[in-house]
Amino acid sequence: MFGVIAAVPTPVNTAGIPQQGLFISHCQWALENGCNGLNLLGSTGEANSFDTETRKLVMTWAANSLDRTKLMVGTGTPSLSETLDLTCCADDLGYGVALVLPPYYYKPVSEEGLFAWYADLHQKLGRRKIALYFYNFPQMTGLVIPISVIERLHDAWPDRFCGIKDSSGDLDYCRQLASRLPNLAVFPSSETSLGEAKQYGFAGCISATVNQTSRLCAKVWSGEEVDQDGLLTEIGNIRNAISSTALIPAIKYLVGQRSGESSWEKLLPPFQTLSDQHKRELAPVVRKLASN
Repeated sequence: MFGVIAAVPTPVNTAGIPQQGLFISHCQWALENGCNGLNLLGSTGEANSFDTETRKLVMTWAANSLDRTKLMVGTGTPSLSETLDLTCCADDLGYGVALVLPPYYYKPVSEEGLFAWYADLHQKLGRRKIALYFYNFPQMTGLVIPISVIERLHDAWPDRFCGIKDSSGDLDYCRQLASRLPNLAVFPSSETSLGEAKQYGFAGCISATVNQTSRLCAKVWSGEEVDQDGLLTEIGNIRNAISSTALIPAIKYLVGQRSGESSWEKLLPPFQTLSDQHKRELAPVVRKLASN
């Protein structure tokens, strides 16, 4: 996995059931419009609001319809056995990468406890080839995965623990990881980091707002544009405007605006549909994206 990766949303109907056609259509659009890969069933995909069988169903749709070499899938839960089950399913379906949250329920979690949890997951996967990427999202989990734990696991099993998505917003954390572990694929969660990806050795970015900024991001990543600073400023302005309201409802609303499918606005509780005021505030973003 490398480059510009969109953390894709999951469309649902009024009963909260994922919608296959809309989901695959958006995934195909993203891959055709600047994305090097997709992160399915992450936070943006509302994965932790779905039961295990629903997650497996969505995983199956993607594996059967899309290029699996361009896909990673979230399989992390606080339960080791459930995480193992989802990760084995991903491996059976041909996914190369699973994105795994740390066990976030019981706190405080010691470094030895975190190491043991991930090591046990690795050992129970046995001869399976699927790679594990750490998913560091302290705003949601309440804990930062220590660099020392990542280093120990990567050093012990480099073919298994070979990447990370960092959603902390702490670029220094990403820089330290990339510096200390040059063979670890480090993905910050903001596409504004693409401007320093080559300097610090980032593998790209994995971002929710890439669902909207993918075409611009592809130009930055490829280096085809002379005015990199101007592009990054434009990307940052779009990202800030989207992030100024509820992120996931805004992402789904904007996908609906682009595709003409208003059912994209449906969300799983506790998320709520954007207010009319927030939609009006996003109107300039809609116009800007249409012009790109």
